[in-house]
Amino acid sequence: MQNGMHTDRDRCVRAVRSKDARFDGWFFTAVTTTGIYCRPSCPVVPPKPENMTFLPSAAACQQAGFRACKRCRPDTSPGSPEWNQRADLVARAMRLIADGVVDRDGVTGLAVRLGYSTRQIERQLLAELGAGPLALARAQRAQTARLLIETTGLPMADVAFAAGFASVRAFNDTVREVFALSPTELRGRVPGRGGAGPAAPATPGTLALRLPFRAPLNPDNLFGHLAATGVPGVEEWRDGSFRRTLRLPHGHGVVALTPHPDHIGCRLTLTDPRDLTVAISRCRRMLDLDADPVAVDDQLRTDPLLAPLVDKAPGRRVPRTVDEAEFAVRAVLGQQVSTAAARTHAARLVTAYGDPVDDPEGGLTHLFPTPEALAAVNPETLPMPRTRQATFTTLTTQLASGELHLDVDSDWTETRARLLALPGFGPWTVDVIAMRALGDPDAFLPTDLGVRRAASELGLPATPAALTARAAAWRPWRAYAVQYLWATDSHPINFLPA
Repeated sequence: MQNGMHTDRDRCVRAVRSKDARFDGWFFTAVTTTGIYCRPSCPVVPPKPENMTFLPSAAACQQAGFRACKRCRPDTSPGSPEWNQRADLVARAMRLIADGVVDRDGVTGLAVRLGYSTRQIERQLLAELGAGPLALARAQRAQTARLLIETTGLPMADVAFAAGFASVRAFNDTVREVFALSPTELRGRVPGRGGAGPAAPATPGTLALRLPFRAPLNPDNLFGHLAATGVPGVEEWRDGSFRRTLRLPHGHGVVALTPHPDHIGCRLTLTDPRDLTVAISRCRRMLDLDADPVAVDDQLRTDPLLAPLVDKAPGRRVPRTVDEAEFAVRAVLGQQVSTAAARTHAARLVTAYGDPVDDPEGGLTHLFPTPEALAAVNPETLPMPRTRQATFTTLTTQLASGELHLDVDSDWTETRARLLALPGFGPWTVDVIAMRALGDPDAFLPTDLGVRRAASELGLPATPAALTARAAAWRPWRAYAVQYLWATDSHPINFLPA
């Protein structure tokens, strides 16, 4: 599917008439006769085509004066897959906006992170999304406010503060403008509440949310990988949920993520409610929930040897991370050792250098150590060969100093080159970081033992060069092909834990 779908009017009309949920988040339908905007799958009777206008973002709809539909709630649809499959300026800007950079540092801070002028960023976002960074951040604040209004009993002033509004007045005005209801009226629509706020959760500061995704979603390798490689103290599988600690801009949190047929259950406990939007964004990114599985699987099915794997279990996602620097460190710890050994190495570092946290609901004890804390580690104390000790020290020192930047806005090509220049970083380590930390959907691991074994069993070329040549037809989704190839093995990473 190509960028700018909202400009293909005939295709958009067909999607709306068929109520096709696959297109939710790709574009929005603004109805000129009612003044509302909807997702393509809205359950109401579709308006006449002449009354439809198609826009690329919720922010563009709001900026044009349209209000969110109360039936289909377009503000809660999955995010556009574009932002996680592209590495250009607009995509990087959207990832940073989702991570709360505009709310924390303003448009100037966004520009500094991206290395462009505010005018350049404004111009490109307006051209592609019909809204600038402030409007996009405002739409995100409105969505967060609605979530807090409907799922918590927080006082409205606290909701305004947590959602990132500068004042209660700005919060009230935005909610009325976007949803055509006051905050109190919006809360009053919660079923069974009769106008009262939801009951207080069992654990203070805990929110229960639903994270939407595009179907299909196969949870086996996604949650299996996260659970099997989980670092004790930081991550665990408990009672059907993957749980982990989160280091966030204003504090920390604990999240429990539970797969369901039509959504991912998300229980978040935060020390500072201002981190809600960022926490949700990072969890969605870790679970690859904004992917377009239909586009991915359709492309991979064109290879007759991959097609049976896709047909057997469609909708595989790439298990990613909530912290890019953390993953890079863990990738080094896991070089040439078993999954169990890598977990043991990481757990020792966590116990010695991680920040302690309290987890009344489970067995989580620490945040993963910061690069600054790890850069101070005496490499002689690490139970690994001297060459890997040097790799660990170089990586953590560069991360701590800022010389190496790993984040949602990282330029994939440039970061690959910087990583390859470090001692001990070969193609496998760089590409696994590109795939799982940087989010490159086309990262490929032709030298990986599991990939080569699966390729050989399927009749695909088994040598790295020949497999890379064959995999050219899988682009730009080779990271997803890796998931399907890995899934042919009986390793625990491929199975949802009991």
